[in-house]
Amino acid sequence: MTTANWSYPTAIRFGAGRIKEIGEACAGAGIKKPLLVTDRGMAELPITKNALDLMEKSGLGRAIFFEVDPNPSEINLEAGVKAFTSGGHDGVIAFGGGSGLDLGKLIAFQARQTRPIWDFEDIGDWWTRADASAIAPNIAIPTTAGTGSEVGRAGVLTNSETHVKKIIFHPKILPSVVICDPELTVGMPRVITVGTGMDAFIHCLEAYSSPFYHPLSQGIALEGMRLAKENLPIVAKNPNDIEARAHMMSAAAMGAVAFQKGLGGIHALAHAIGATYNTHHGMTNAVILPYVLKFNRPAVEQIIARAAAYMGIDGGFDGFYDYIIKLRAELDVPDKLSGLGVKDADIDYLAAMAVEDPCAGGNPVELNVEAAKSILAECI
Repeated sequence: MTTANWSYPTAIRFGAGRIKEIGEACAGAGIKKPLLVTDRGMAELPITKNALDLMEKSGLGRAIFFEVDPNPSEINLEAGVKAFTSGGHDGVIAFGGGSGLDLGKLIAFQARQTRPIWDFEDIGDWWTRADASAIAPNIAIPTTAGTGSEVGRAGVLTNSETHVKKIIFHPKILPSVVICDPELTVGMPRVITVGTGMDAFIHCLEAYSSPFYHPLSQGIALEGMRLAKENLPIVAKNPNDIEARAHMMSAAAMGAVAFQKGLGGIHALAHAIGATYNTHHGMTNAVILPYVLKFNRPAVEQIIARAAAYMGIDGGFDGFYDYIIKLRAELDVPDKLSGLGVKDADIDYLAAMAVEDPCAGGNPVELNVEAAKSILAECI
């Protein structure tokens, strides 16, 4: 019999207006003096100020750290740990998109460790090097519907010297409580709505296509794709549609749960490009998507046909591929990576980086250097 280890996420308070429960969520996690961590772009927004007001009203103070880059690095982490320690905080509220959520979780993880962060990279059992008793609790409040980091046990950190993205993993990085309030996503610019929404869809697609055995994630990924297919075009046209926004938040969380099964070449290539060019992760994935899908066709044609049928798309694999092309055009996703500033001259460098990425091992067709170079040449 096939053997596997499966894990599923934490308590989620889902629904419009539930940001008001921030005090209860902190109490449930045992946090009395939190540090709210978000990115620079979020710091002055009304939703962030409202969250700070709610914290203060609940007796939690209103401490905030926002020195977070779009692709957070160990420099951001060191500054966040300093703010956490000097402020005498006992937990973190990770607030925002993937960058703020990832760094917030990693600050809570790293603040009381004695070893450098790179000692906890997601390699083998390196996570056991951490002092689990020293990890501070965190709660997560996403303001985008994309990465699903709110239900993840890891954070992505870019090495500022090598420009390589690293995954830091530990089971206790998982937030103790999550608040998914779709009202927080209403003010996102269209380009962020599209980029994060495509990221959620691609998380589900790559997890669904991964060759590893995880039927629980397989089913979640399939329904997550359907929710994104039906609701992403709606929120791109009407950002105030709360019901569609809620379904996209579900799809985002489902994608992150599902990719326990694995990710693949889309993410491996996007991680290399994002670390090098600082591009938006979700939009980078969206540009790469059809090129990797075509590359993977020999291994995924039948299961993609089944997914297409479930999602109401006619024509099997070809119909699904055509749907992707039409969706990208509808959402104004660039057809080529040159639209994001990526250059032909860097193909060898990017390909070498991509095949070393942990996601490469989950691709249904082997992603070696020559394959990565071929895909990049086509999509740049």
